[in-house]
Amino acid sequence: MKKLAIGVDIGGINTAFGLVDENGDLYAESVISTKKYPHVDDYPTYIDDLCQAMRALADSLSFEYELTGIGIGAPNANYHKGTVEMPANLWKFREGEKNPDENRRIFALAEDVSRCFGGVETLVTNDANAATIGEMIYGNAKGMRDFVMITLGTGLGSGFVANGELIYGHDGFAGEFGHIVVERNGRECGCGRRGCLETYVSATGIKRTVFELMATMTAPSKLRDIAFNDFDASMISAAAEQGDPVALEAFRMTGELLGRALADVVTVTSPEAIFLFGGLSKAGKLIFEPTQWYMEENMLFVYKNKVKLLPSGIQGKNAAILGASALVWQQHTR
Repeated sequence: MKKLAIGVDIGGINTAFGLVDENGDLYAESVISTKKYPHVDDYPTYIDDLCQAMRALADSLSFEYELTGIGIGAPNANYHKGTVEMPANLWKFREGEKNPDENRRIFALAEDVSRCFGGVETLVTNDANAATIGEMIYGNAKGMRDFVMITLGTGLGSGFVANGELIYGHDGFAGEFGHIVVERNGRECGCGRRGCLETYVSATGIKRTVFELMATMTAPSKLRDIAFNDFDASMISAAAEQGDPVALEAFRMTGELLGRALADVVTVTSPEAIFLFGGLSKAGKLIFEPTQWYMEENMLFVYKNKVKLLPSGIQGKNAAILGASALVWQQHTR
């Protein structure tokens, strides 16, 4: 009988899920709203509705199969405990909440979802770690025992694999590369600190860079006609492809900061390869070339020209579901 896993990706707007086999073939997928359940007291209803939608999808398959497990990628997920702990944009307190104790925002997600499916093994991790395991199981990191995954979306996520194992750390929250400080007293970050890498190297970060450059550069640019709230990173890529000097400088600066930071991280884990994944990585050579150059320029000599900088092999609209489902297959191949 065919074995399938359910992969679930919990985002701030929607929750996507699907049934995947160990080769990464997706048999069915669906989505429910996450933003419909914004508050702490909405969480139980969210779980009920998610489980109902997942069961309906599972029942829609026309063949018999064995459900091996459920893998979930979610913000602030703790792999060790199966919990989501105080997520920044999910299940917040209502305004005027009388007991805003943050410990109430630790959600036993793995246990709650597992219960819906008769106790089937359910694993959770953060979305960047899920993408990392997806790369290892389905993507370009197959066979690699030491690599780094960098996810370039709204923020910057990361996953570190050493000796074939994802590094979770003693508390389950290792690998927050986006929150290393690259500019002392630099840009404000949503984490509460200043100068974090993700405030410069992310879709949001490059947008902020463009607006700073437009204030300091006199070069003509089509980007000057776009209001900040109408702006997104794909517009910067399109402008750079047409030779826009502001857009090209924004990519150079972004690549410089990322490359320098990657050169430092190589000295800690000595990876075989570093993979770039997510929206900003789709800019191709615009981000890869400066990143590679500044990484090598700043690399300790014993590592020079040894570390490959590669695109993800699971880039695509189902990548988050595949990454989450890979948690299950990784568990079953140990």
